[in-house]
Amino acid sequence: MHVPWQEIPPDTLDNLIEEFVTRDGTDYGETEIPLTTRVEQVRRQLRRGEAVVWFDEATETVSILSRQQLQEMGLDPDGES
Repeated sequence: MHVPWQEIPPDTLDNLIEEFVTRDGTDYGETEIPLTTRVEQVRRQLRRGEAVVWFDEATETVSILSRQQLQEMGLDPDGES
């Protein structure tokens, strides 16, 4: 289920974005990008609607996914599948 990022308390959203950008397996190529830059990049993607906060009811987990990832998974980026 799509969770509007604007409805998430600012501290919680900051923690969610930081957890997302520091996950194991995240690869930014040969150049290391500072954490603050990566957090701001994701925040801009959320503002532009390129990424969404997604709550998976089956696993009760929250993640940030691109609209393309959701579509590839057969999920509606604006709601539920």
